[in-house]
This record gives sequence, C-alpha cells and structure tokens, in this order.
Amino acid sequence: MSVHSKEQIIDFLYDEARMLDEGRYDEWLALWLPDGHYWMPLDYKQTDPLLVTSLLYEDLFMLTLRVERLNGARTFSQKPKSRCHHVLQRPFVDLMDHDAGIYKTNVSMHYIETRLDDQFLLAITATHDLKSVDGQLKIANKRVDLLNSDAAFGNIQLLP
Repeated sequence: MSVHSKEQIIDFLYDEARMLDEGRYDEWLALWLPDGHYWMPLDYKQTDPLLVTSLLYEDLFMLTLRVERLNGARTFSQKPKSRCHHVLQRPFVDLMDHDAGIYKTNVSMHYIETRLDDQFLLAITATHDLKSVDGQLKIANKRVDLLNSDAAFGNIQLLP
C-alpha cells in the first residue's frame, strides 16, 4: 500500500497538464489505467456517459488512436500542429482513501487551444479518479465538464 500526500496528488494534476501542453502525449497515455475512460459530457450535470450523448467518451484504445494521429507525420490536418495551454486553479482533493488506494480530485481551469490564426478558450472543470498502482498514481477516469457545454463547438483537436 502506497500513501500519497495531498501535495503529490496535486502535483500529479499539474504534471498531467504540462505533458499535454508540451505535446508529450505518449507520457500522458502512460498515466492511464487500461480500463480508464476520458469523458466530456454534452449536458451540464449529465450522469450517464453510455445512454446519453456525450461530446467525448473514449477508452484507452481510442485515446491511443488520438495520440497516434497527433504524433503522426501524415496527419495533414495538423500541419502546423495545434498547441494548447492549461491554466489551472489550485486543485481540490475531494477523496483520499489510502487503504483502497483511490483518490478523487476536482480542478477548474481555462484551456486555450490554438492553430495558425485560430484560438479559442474553454472554461472547464476536470474531475479525476486516480488509483495507486505499484506506488504510482494512475488515471482511472477523467471527466471534463465544459462551462458552456450547450454551445456550438468547432473541432477540439487536443485534450483539455
């Protein structure tokens, strides 16, 4: 059993955002558990990712395909590549169950994505379900709620 401090959990979230900002997608994929899911609900307070339409609900296989596309040399829609920047508010650690090795976090942030002359800003709240595996924190699930999820969106190329 590994005990993770609140500071280690918060640092994990900052490290994850930095990996995405720096385009270190393979390292980011390594943070995930094999049965993890990345979920972006379509509706505010949506409770079901399977029976209700979502903006995004991807398992590790789909996340891996996304990363391969972003890393690919023949991904012409990403020439030049999109870039992103996460500005995190100090995260909350809402659950610390050291005996079970599970942790739950909540962080509000501004996410900026840019490519060529286009730039857009999203205000989001991310909830992470983390699990300690062999002394390392891993993402079991990540939920990203958009403040204006009911708006019309263009393509979100990267991962908030």
